[in-house]
Amino acid sequence: MFGTEILDAALLPALFIAALGGLMSFLSPCVLPIVPPYIAYMAGISPSEMNDGKGRGRAVWAACMFVLGLSTVFLLMGLAASALGRAVLQYRDALNTAAGLLIMVFGAHFIGVFRLSFLDRDLRAEGGQGGTALGAYVLGLAFAFGWTPCIGPILGSILTMAAGQASLAKGTALLAVYALGLGLPFILVAVFFPSLTPLMRWMNRHLGRIEKIIGLMLWTIGLMMLTGQFSDLSYWLLNTFPALQSFG
Repeated sequence: MFGTEILDAALLPALFIAALGGLMSFLSPCVLPIVPPYIAYMAGISPSEMNDGKGRGRAVWAACMFVLGLSTVFLLMGLAASALGRAVLQYRDALNTAAGLLIMVFGAHFIGVFRLSFLDRDLRAEGGQGGTALGAYVLGLAFAFGWTPCIGPILGSILTMAAGQASLAKGTALLAVYALGLGLPFILVAVFFPSLTPLMRWMNRHLGRIEKIIGLMLWTIGLMMLTGQFSDLSYWLLNTFPALQSFG
């Protein structure tokens, strides 16, 4: 279907950034605080029931189905972005410049240089019922569509990178890794709750700082895209780790 190798050295920096982007989306102020009660709702239990074995098992299963749902949407987004990127291949340099500038603007918003009001609210699409695997899957679909524009700047950055890839497989792989970076923490919270409760509380108390760190990372990614340092990073990886030349 794709007709190309997915992994090569040039893609590795983008895959790392996609995974980091997923984690940053999980740590965003509109996602992190709701994770435990959201998982409990999907499992059809109370947060306190996540402490026992049976309740934890239901929570883990619900979290897995939820991640499958959001991954479905993100993979389709990646496929669409890659297809669009191939269609406008001749404008790739201009698109890369515009994308770098846009991502830097998003980063400045999170840092607090200025605020874009439409990024301070989310459009939560509700769907599905808690307590069933299908309900958790549908809630995952709704999450991917509805938690925007909250996670939009980060997701948009990864989609832009996907559109700049030379193949459908590579662009879709970026969104798969992004979905993993966002979804895996949901599963880990379900597995290790309540052991992670102190860490979650600490993160909730420092959401402002976390948001600024996210902003700084986004700004840096935008600058790298704008200045072509992604290519420089790929060359550095090849020179530092010659074994990577066997990929692709």
